[in-house]
Amino acid sequence: MIVIAMPSVPKKDVAPIYEACLETKCKVKQVPGLYQFLSGKVALSQMQEVDLRDLLGREQIICNQEQVSKYVKGKVVLVTGGGGSIGSELCRQLVTFEPKELIVFDIAELGAYNLQQELLRKYPSLNLKVLIGSVRDLGKLEEVFDTFRPQIVFHAAAHKHVPLMEFSPHEAVKNNVFGTYNTAITADKYGVERFLLISTDKAVNPTNIMGATKRICEMIVQALNKKSKTEFVAVRFGNVLGSSGSVIPLFKSQIAAGGPVTVTSKEITRYFMTIPEAVSLVLQAGYYAKGGEIFVLDMGEPVKIYDMAENLIRLSGYEPHKDIKIEIMGLRPGEKLYEERLMDEEGLDKTENELISIGKPLVFDEDNFFIELSKLKEIAYQEKQEIKKEVAKIVTTYKYSLIDYKE
Repeated sequence: MIVIAMPSVPKKDVAPIYEACLETKCKVKQVPGLYQFLSGKVALSQMQEVDLRDLLGREQIICNQEQVSKYVKGKVVLVTGGGGSIGSELCRQLVTFEPKELIVFDIAELGAYNLQQELLRKYPSLNLKVLIGSVRDLGKLEEVFDTFRPQIVFHAAAHKHVPLMEFSPHEAVKNNVFGTYNTAITADKYGVERFLLISTDKAVNPTNIMGATKRICEMIVQALNKKSKTEFVAVRFGNVLGSSGSVIPLFKSQIAAGGPVTVTSKEITRYFMTIPEAVSLVLQAGYYAKGGEIFVLDMGEPVKIYDMAENLIRLSGYEPHKDIKIEIMGLRPGEKLYEERLMDEEGLDKTENELISIGKPLVFDEDNFFIELSKLKEIAYQEKQEIKKEVAKIVTTYKYSLIDYKE
C-alpha cells in the first residue's frame, strides 16, 4: 500500500504523484487533513481510499457562503427532484443557510423519504415539507405553490439518462420540457423571486434527445424571463461523479464482479465535477442571477473515460488488462465522443468568480417558439413517431438519429 500524506498540497500538484503511484500495483490511500483529526471527525486508522475526483487535477469549488446566505436565509425554498442526486445535495447545502422553510418535491418516494429522515436527524428544528408529485401535473404544482408560496425554486426534476431517453423520447419531452414549462409558468404566476434551472453541457449542439430537451428548457426560461418579474436563469455543468446513472458507480460494480469494465470508446472524453461542486455552482449562480443568464462552470480539462477506468482498476488494487479486462463496446445511441460547454453563437462573460462564466443568451423568435412548443406537446402525448424531427425544428443544432425501440 502507498499512503499519500499530503493533505494541504494543492490537488493540481498532487495529481502527477497520484499518477506515478498508479503505475505500481499497490493500493493507494490518502491521509485526511489535520483539522479533521482535531475535530474528531476521523481517526488515524480511517485513512481514505483515494477518490477518483482527486485525479481531476483541480481544487474543489466552494461557493461564497456569505453571498448565498444573503438570498436564501429566511426564504421559502422549493427543490423539484429533491430526492435525486443533485436535488438532495442542494437540500443538504441549502439547510445550512437557514431557509424559513424547505419544500422537497419529487415523484420518487424512496429518495424523498431517505432525504427526509437524514435532514430531520441532522436538523431537528428544520421546517421541512416533503411532497410526492410530478412536475408533469400542473394542478399539483398549482396547489403546492398556492399553499406554500415559495420565493426561490431550484428545478432539478428531469430524466437525464442519455441512452434510455433515446428509446423513450416522448418521456424525455413530457418530463423535461413540459415539466419545466409547468414549473416555470407556475413560478411566474405565484410571484417567485428566483427560478434556477439545472441544465447540462449536453444541451450544446445536442446529438441526443436528453440534451435537446434540456436546450428547450433553457429556451423556456430565457423566454419567460423577458415577460416575468421572476428572475429565470439556467446553470449548465458536465458529468457529475457518483450521481445516479454515472460511470463511476458502474465501473466500481464491474470491478467488484471481477470485470470486465466496459467503455464505449478509447477516445471518449467528458468534463467531470463532484456533486457538491455542481450544487455549489448552482447556489452561487442564484446570487449572481439578474435574469436570463446561462451560467457555465470552468470544469478544467476534459478527462478520458478509458483513463479513468484504468486508474480506478489500479486504485482498487488490480492491474488493468491482466486482472481486470477493459472492453470497448462502441458508442451508445445519442452519445458524443466529447462534450462542449457553449454553442458557437454564445460568448462568455466573466463573473467575480473566475470559475463561473455567463453564456450570452441566444436570439430566437419567441412567439414562434411557443407555437412550436404547442405542436411538440401534442406529438409527445399522442406518442407520434416524428417527435425527434419536431424537436429539431425548435433546436436547430440538434442532430438526431432514429431508433426503432421495438427491435
